[in-house]
Amino acid sequence: MTLGEHIMLLRKQKELSQAALGKAIGTSGDIIGRYERNIMTPSIEVIVKIADTLGVSIDYLVGKTNIELDRNTLKRLEDIATLSDENKSFIFRMIDMALRDLKTGQAYATK
Repeated sequence: MTLGEHIMLLRKQKELSQAALGKAIGTSGDIIGRYERNIMTPSIEVIVKIADTLGVSIDYLVGKTNIELDRNTLKRLEDIATLSDENKSFIFRMIDMALRDLKTGQAYATK
């Protein structure tokens, strides 16, 4: 998916018009339309504004990842990143345990 397609899809999911997105980032709806049609490519500064307005990471917006991380998830990851290696390891073991248990429960539920 192109940058323009991502912008259009996310904008529509947020129920924003091109004009509303343009206003939120300090440009016009016409320019947003050009980005969505891949006629123009926004600067990195504009990409940051669009990602912030749409509530996604820059990586997701530009198609570098398919994982859409919302602000709450990103905040949690930032909090984990500030922990000591020992505490990070503990958090990751807890996450691994929870994921394992959920997957095991789902496997039994589908039988």
